[in-house]
Amino acid sequence: MAKVRTKFVCNECGSESPKWMGKCPECGQWNTLVEEAEQKDTRAQQRLMNILSEPESLLDISEDIEERQSSGNYELDRVLGGGIVRGSLVLVGGDPGIGKSTLLLQVANNIGLEGKRVLYISGEESTAQIKLRAFRMGIKSGNIFLVTENNTENIDVYVRDIRPDILVVDSIQTMYSPEISSAPGSVSQVREATLGLMKIAKQDGIATFIVGHVTKQGAIAGPRVLEHMVDTVLYFEGETHMSYRVLRAVKNRFGSTNEIGIFEMGDKGLTGIANPSEMLLSGRMKGASGSCVISAMEGTRAMLVEVQALLSHTGFGVPRRNTTGVDYNRVMLLMAVLEKRVGMQLGSSDSYVNAVGGIKLSEPAADLGIVAAIASSFRDKEIDEGTVIIGEVGLAGEVRAVNFVEKRVKEAAKLGFSRCVVPANNLKRLNDKLDIEIVGVSNVNNMLDIVIGG
Repeated sequence: MAKVRTKFVCNECGSESPKWMGKCPECGQWNTLVEEAEQKDTRAQQRLMNILSEPESLLDISEDIEERQSSGNYELDRVLGGGIVRGSLVLVGGDPGIGKSTLLLQVANNIGLEGKRVLYISGEESTAQIKLRAFRMGIKSGNIFLVTENNTENIDVYVRDIRPDILVVDSIQTMYSPEISSAPGSVSQVREATLGLMKIAKQDGIATFIVGHVTKQGAIAGPRVLEHMVDTVLYFEGETHMSYRVLRAVKNRFGSTNEIGIFEMGDKGLTGIANPSEMLLSGRMKGASGSCVISAMEGTRAMLVEVQALLSHTGFGVPRRNTTGVDYNRVMLLMAVLEKRVGMQLGSSDSYVNAVGGIKLSEPAADLGIVAAIASSFRDKEIDEGTVIIGEVGLAGEVRAVNFVEKRVKEAAKLGFSRCVVPANNLKRLNDKLDIEIVGVSNVNNMLDIVIGG
């Protein structure tokens, strides 16, 4: 009997090594190499070869490759770039209980009500459990076909029998191929299962959704090659004890990667929120210092977000710094600007900065609002509740211009705000027809004189 040869594969990046090492030489992660039996001629390689076809001229290729159909959910269509692309492979990741399976069941129901077939393959729940959850959500479409299966070879049989328009696999980490000796969820199994689903999606033109588990760090469990193989990667963000969810595209071959969709979890499932600004500002306390409203861009959408700051005297030698929803290092930089350019002595104060609603602010246009909130809390002076502040702050204390300023100001005017503080260099891009007072500022001191009186 021939000796079985083994190799060590990294669970993070998929790199292979002939011997075990504590640290992966490719991605640098520790304790990620696992032992697997070496396959001389794997089915994964054969399936990849079957996907390839004869070369075609660019002008002869059919143009219906991006034919889209609506998912029945406006927020999901926005994140996908306008709808579901025929033959696309979409990976949906998120924490347990965040709403991945719920969203896909709702999409299956919407498409089923249009007379199209949906095949829902679950590797974690029985069909009776899925039916119970679907009925609780009011889903009773007869065009949704459920099956509990873990063997990837049987998926091809189900697809040939049902001929679905949409295929849902929940989840990819539970699928296995009998040709691979490793356990489900390993690098070889995940790669093999994904290649099989890619073949189905591309050759048969079936839009396929894959549910992926995430690690404690929030990344998709399994090899990173999984994210490279699919067309679109969507992440669900939010706390399970809160009703609001954020769906973000981190990769999209058919649309923008900056778009987000905001949902609210209810008894009947997830409901898209058409006006997230109104939701994010609901419950805002009036007359409180340290609160400021900014206008942030997420893809093509402008959203108003409340930024809160709380500064209190510390009883220890080293003050505490904490941020939620904003970059910690960016806040430290802005506090240094306030100390150096404005003269605020923040070294004896604990500081807490928070972006309300679970939104993560990463763009520089939020700088001026964060500075205003910190200064408002430090001096205990409130900012007028009808003011929106937009701008990037430089190390010299200057306020720099930002992009899409007209969209930001229009969103503030639509929600009834009376004044918008913008960089002075952006004034020339704004017209006089906007029903809101626009104030241009050139530096941080100028902004503080206007919003909190110095």
